[in-house]
Amino acid sequence: MKFRFWGVRGSIPSPGPRTARYGGNTTCIEVRLDDGTLIVLDAGTGLFPLAQQLLKDGAAVDANIFITHSHWDHIHGLPFFTPLFVKGSRVCLYGAYDQTSGRGIEHVMAVQLQNSYFPVDEAQMAATIAYRTLEVGVPVTVGQATLSNVVMNHPVLNLGYRIECRGRSLFFTGDHEPWHNPHPPGDPRRRAVDAHLAERERAVDAVMAGVDALVVDCSYTIDEYPARAGWGHGTFDGAIAMALRVGARALYCTHHEPTRSDDELEAAFADVLARHAGQLGGLQVHLAYEGLEVFLGPAPEPA
Repeated sequence: MKFRFWGVRGSIPSPGPRTARYGGNTTCIEVRLDDGTLIVLDAGTGLFPLAQQLLKDGAAVDANIFITHSHWDHIHGLPFFTPLFVKGSRVCLYGAYDQTSGRGIEHVMAVQLQNSYFPVDEAQMAATIAYRTLEVGVPVTVGQATLSNVVMNHPVLNLGYRIECRGRSLFFTGDHEPWHNPHPPGDPRRRAVDAHLAERERAVDAVMAGVDALVVDCSYTIDEYPARAGWGHGTFDGAIAMALRVGARALYCTHHEPTRSDDELEAAFADVLARHAGQLGGLQVHLAYEGLEVFLGPAPEPA
């Protein structure tokens, strides 16, 4: 199994010379199983360059797209996924039930393809399009892989996904905020919220446990976070703490703050690594960039 980052920015695309090294496209990760099965995690603007790469050989595409949640920066590449217009292509969209509309994952396409927002409706697309609304906590099988999901900490329902294939594993958080209790010490509501958050943390940690590659929302520095608490995004420090807690082998920091230049991003990353020097053990920590490809490979055969 291998994966590649096609979009690593959060909230809004941020192209330009200040972001040229790490990339300005929003979230999209290509996952390839050993049998060639294509799984795509989120459909931000990085989905468009992925589509161009997929169609270089002119063949139809079979894609399984898993959406963490329906905020724009995670879905606004979908109408521009070129295989949707190619006869013979098959695209299956997976995601959670939408609590606001009361509809399944099909609402993501239905909203974007309204005539006010996009000139082509689904009936004009040549591909075979299917939808699968996931049940929270219920795994599904795609090709050789098992995909498990768990609810993360975000203002809307956001599913984190674990992909397990031939003894190797990848977990992607989508958007995720540290477990933050808004009630100050001494507030009678604080204890109950602490207990609830601890229970949710245990549920998430159980799905992440021992993962080979952990891909996490690291939008903010620890100094920036207090002014943004409740916005639904993570910190570098929170991601490292999570990776160490669950025994991850490698951490990939993504969903970069869109106003942060590449130089500023590297400086923030260097600062957090310096502060955690000597605490990481065997954990490898990486700053994700567009084009970064990671090969996990099959589990080694027993001796």
